[in-house]
Amino acid sequence: MKAIAIDDEPMALEVVRAHAAKVPYLELVGCFTDAFQALEFLQNEPIDLLFLDIKMPDISGLEFVTSLQKKPMVIFTTAYSEHAVTSFELDAVDYLLKPFSLPRFIKACNKAQELLQLRGTTAPVKDYLFLKTGYEQVKVHYDEILYLEAAGNYVTFVLADGKKLLSRMTIQELSEQLPADSFVRVHRSYIVSKKQIDKIERHQVCIKGNEVPVGASYMQQLHSI
Repeated sequence: MKAIAIDDEPMALEVVRAHAAKVPYLELVGCFTDAFQALEFLQNEPIDLLFLDIKMPDISGLEFVTSLQKKPMVIFTTAYSEHAVTSFELDAVDYLLKPFSLPRFIKACNKAQELLQLRGTTAPVKDYLFLKTGYEQVKVHYDEILYLEAAGNYVTFVLADGKKLLSRMTIQELSEQLPADSFVRVHRSYIVSKKQIDKIERHQVCIKGNEVPVGASYMQQLHSI
């Protein structure tokens, strides 16, 4: 899903850029502080999604949307709540009130991705993600993952080949990104690959010789897979 972001505040664009980098199916192809430069870009480069500030000099985000002949999906990003009703009258996908968290950003992106899939215009969903480990970005296919173990703001990826990768993120952030049809959360600190489960026991699951604990509150959704 290709997207651009428009905001007259460079720091606000940096937030969108940082969040977008953690969404595997989202490609942020441009960031603009000048709405008219963005308009020129859109005339030549079709995109799926637009992150758009509302209060900008010269032209507001609401005016910008109404000026477009071919409208992409829009997620408004603003520090003001009074335009929420108007934004949804323009069929906005979502309305992010600054400052917004990564989980809230991902939730809005998920809505856009689902809408794009319903329209039948989306590219095939990626079967991998990139993990930031130290100073590197490591590509990990979903099929390689056995399970994930969280500890504070870090998650360890346990892979089928025996490798373990440590990445700085919370398990909540990660659970928003992983495909729900392939992974299930079984504990406040663990997410497992559904297809890698060998055995489900009373308080744990067995995955290729590894025993992963199951929290009581997660047992029902585990048995529903």
